[in-house]
Amino acid sequence: MKLLFSMPHLMEVRAITTPWERSVTGAQMVSLAKWADRLGYAMISVPEHNVIPREHLDLSGAFHLASYPSMAFFAGATERIRINSCISILPLQNPVIAAKTLSTMDWLSSGRVTATFGAGWLKGEFEALGVDFHQRGAMMEEYVQAIIELWTKESPEFEGRYVKFRNVAFEPKCLQRPHLPIWFGGDAEPVLRRVARYASGWHPFLTKLEDFPARIDFIKSQPDYSGKLKDIYVGFGVTRLGEGHVATGDESGRAGQGRQQILDRLGWFKDLGVTMSSVPIPPVRGIQEYYDYSQWIAEDIMPAVA
Repeated sequence: MKLLFSMPHLMEVRAITTPWERSVTGAQMVSLAKWADRLGYAMISVPEHNVIPREHLDLSGAFHLASYPSMAFFAGATERIRINSCISILPLQNPVIAAKTLSTMDWLSSGRVTATFGAGWLKGEFEALGVDFHQRGAMMEEYVQAIIELWTKESPEFEGRYVKFRNVAFEPKCLQRPHLPIWFGGDAEPVLRRVARYASGWHPFLTKLEDFPARIDFIKSQPDYSGKLKDIYVGFGVTRLGEGHVATGDESGRAGQGRQQILDRLGWFKDLGVTMSSVPIPPVRGIQEYYDYSQWIAEDIMPAVA
C-alpha cells in the first residue's frame, strides 16, 4: 500500500481540520510538499470547492483551494511525488480548458499528474455558478469523453449536447500515454459504472468499508469494463466525515493513533482491496511538530505497509 501526504490547511472542514492547521501559509505548504517529496510519499491530493453556500458554512468552512493551480504549484516545487485532485468538480468547468490545463501540467511535471473528477454534491454551489445541478451526471459523462478525445486524437472531434468541437488541434498532449490517469470520486452506481468505463482509480467517500469488495466486484463486472482499475484510495479517517461534511463521531479513524493501531487499520484496508491511503493530521502544537510526525510516518509506517 502507498501512502499519500496529508497536507495541512487545504480546507477548513470542521469535522476533520485541526486548529493548528489554520495558521499554515501557502509558502509553508510548498515547503511541506518538498519535504513529502524527499520522504518518499506517493502523492499530494488537493480538494476543491468554488463557493460554499451560507447554510453549509458552519460545517464546510469557506476556505477551499482551487485544485488545478494548487496542483501546478506543488508540481513545480517537487520532482518525484505525484499530484492529484480530490476531487475536481468537472461539471462546473469548461472541459476544453480543463483538458488543456491538465495536459499542460502533466507535460511540465514530467508526467506526475492524476485527475480525480467528481460530479459534485453541493447544489448551492451549482446555482451560484449558473449550472443545472440535475444535469451534472450527463454533463460529467460528456465532459470526460470530450477530454479523452482531446488528449488522445490527432484530429479531435466531439458532438454532444453540452460540448462540441471539430476542426481543431490540441497540444501539448499528456506526457503519460495514452493520457494521464483518471480517477472518479463518489459512491453511487453511476459513478461506479463510470469508473468501469474510463478510470484507473476510484476514490469513495461514503461507501461502508466492509462493502468495498462488493463494490470493486461490481465495477469489474460491468460489460464495458475497461480493465484499467488498479488504485482504490481511502483515507485512514474516512469514517469520521459523513454526508454534507457532518461529523459521524466514529473514532476508529481518529488522528494520532499509535503505530500498531495504524498498521492494523491499514492492513484491514489492504485486505478490503484498498491500494492507497493517508494518515490523518494529528492535533500537534504547530508545523515543526508536523514535520517530525510526517517523518515518523515515512520512516516507521510506510515501509511496514509497502
